[in-house]
Amino acid sequence: MPLITPSSEVATALKNGTPIVALESTIITHGMPYPQNLEVARQVESDVRASGAVPATMAVMNGTLHAGLDDDQLVALAQAKGVAKLSRADMAACIATGGTGATTVAATMIAARLAGIHVFATGGIGGVHKGAELSFDISADLLELAQTPVTVVAAGAKAILDIPKTLEVLETQGVPVIAYGQNDMPAFWSRHSDINAPLRMDTAAQIAVAHHLRGQMGIPGGQLIANPIPQDAEISADILAPIIARAQTDAEAHNITGKGVTPYLLQRIFELTKGKSLDANIALVRNNARLAAQIAAELGTLHARA
Repeated sequence: MPLITPSSEVATALKNGTPIVALESTIITHGMPYPQNLEVARQVESDVRASGAVPATMAVMNGTLHAGLDDDQLVALAQAKGVAKLSRADMAACIATGGTGATTVAATMIAARLAGIHVFATGGIGGVHKGAELSFDISADLLELAQTPVTVVAAGAKAILDIPKTLEVLETQGVPVIAYGQNDMPAFWSRHSDINAPLRMDTAAQIAVAHHLRGQMGIPGGQLIANPIPQDAEISADILAPIIARAQTDAEAHNITGKGVTPYLLQRIFELTKGKSLDANIALVRNNARLAAQIAAELGTLHARA
């Protein structure tokens, strides 16, 4: 049995050396309601194609890990109920039991590696939750970045997280964190933070060369590209700070823990911002997809020369 099944579009792209961008599926199953989730999934895939690459949305459906979904599969996933949220720990178990699951950042990176895809676009990575010194709530995404050779384009860590602690873990794990086009870390819904980025690069070509060199040097792990949200879509950090604080207080009051924390906080922030956070989320995911396609194209050129 093959470990991963590419769609016909992805299989053709792999054969022909066409740039490919991996996409996660938790945004479809856990990020927003139907039919908006389907519309956004199609929109992001369209952005990748318009930027010269092939999209490969990852998901486990009825026990099969897919690299790329056709439209019927996208529709089915968008309407599915009780879909598991898969990370490194439970991905194989879902496949073994014939389940259906959506891929987080960590799971999507694993799927991308299995498929031979080097670039992945998402919204924001998981990281160290506030209060992690007591809860030890640290996302598996960070350790996946340390061991799986995929360049991940995100708008930084989700703003609900402890960004300085997230950066400390990534530094300890030897993960390059590269801000795109600015010196400070973007903060998901906001373009800027008061935190200096460890590295800065200004072109997709530079990012691709860095990825390629890491492979040649035998350095394990991937790269995190922190791509700021478009200016016309951002929500300022000053507006968000009290909203995030209230959402976190509500989560504690309702004893929300584990994998339930992030979906709860995002939903609560959606309510408190009257939907603006979701509009910003869609804008940043689309922006990341476009940059990822450019990086994938540059990597393709490097591999062709090698």
